Amino acid sequence: MFEADAASRALGIELIEAADGRAVTRMRVTPDMVNGHDIAHGGYVFLLADTTFALACNSHGPVTVAAGADITFVASARAGDVLTAHAVEKTRYGRSGIYDVTVDRDGEVIAEFRGRSRVINR
Repeated sequence: MFEADAASRALGIELIEAADGRAVTRMRVTPDMVNGHDIAHGGYVFLLADTTFALACNSHGPVTVAAGADITFVASARAGDVLTAHAVEKTRYGRSGIYDVTVDRDGEVIAEFRGRSRVINR
């Protein structure tokens, strides 16, 4: 799945690992990713977390998409920062699931994301 994800790859997101409802990715914040306050635009942090969520919920095999997600920003990131996202499956029930993703910079939490997934019929 990640090989076909042009958006994530174009932003330099690296897949560290993905298996058994878990995933880890990494992304360097570039100068093009900062907003008018000179901090990382929240949309890029969300995209990193969302990509990691997608990798975790698709690690089981069936095609799975987001049914919804929300994020809480805890600290700012700046150009040059390397962000790591860790996704963990909280529960799967029927065709639905809940996943938590923590985005950090060297152990300092930047954001907490919760994604709700849904297996689709293809």
